[in-house]
Amino acid sequence: MIQRLASKVSVVALGAALAAGAAFTASFALNAEAADAAKSSVSAVFKQMNVPVEGKFNHFSADVHFDPANAAASSAKLDVDVASFDLGSPDYNKEVAGDEWFDAGKFPHATFVSTQIKPGANGAYSVAGKLTIKGKTTDVVVPVQYHKDGANQVFDGALPIKRLAYNIGTGEWKDTSVVADDVQIKFHIVAGAH
Repeated sequence: MIQRLASKVSVVALGAALAAGAAFTASFALNAEAADAAKSSVSAVFKQMNVPVEGKFNHFSADVHFDPANAAASSAKLDVDVASFDLGSPDYNKEVAGDEWFDAGKFPHATFVSTQIKPGANGAYSVAGKLTIKGKTTDVVVPVQYHKDGANQVFDGALPIKRLAYNIGTGEWKDTSVVADDVQIKFHIVAGAH
């Protein structure tokens, strides 16, 4: 029972994080071919029974047109396969695809579509867009820090989301004393320059 609870708890928070993290990835990966998968990462940090847990996710496709010199004309679209979560255990991975979490059979994809990209100071950008997880769409703003590393472009940041806003963790899993509602999506994206 405790193992099952832990797996479900981990899956819930990670699931919410995946979609949001993937949304960020799409915003700044430039394009799927340019992103260096070996150097890039997206992870979700959340609390399970008040203990910090971090998990990573893997598969997504992105259609991104990003020009640092013309952010207003830039755009991003991301599609995430929600059944591609990897928590390091086949049992956990299967659990996250279930009805109480992502319901991957009914909602196989999470998506992010940018509506506006704005530059800030010292390489900072904010990407506004529509994030859809489990059929629920919300407006989000993703903070991103950009810099060059040789020929590569590097994007870092973190996006806080609320898992319950996307109905991730239904029934008994709505209890935020077991799995916190807050999920922090961390990302580090390395992409080849155009």
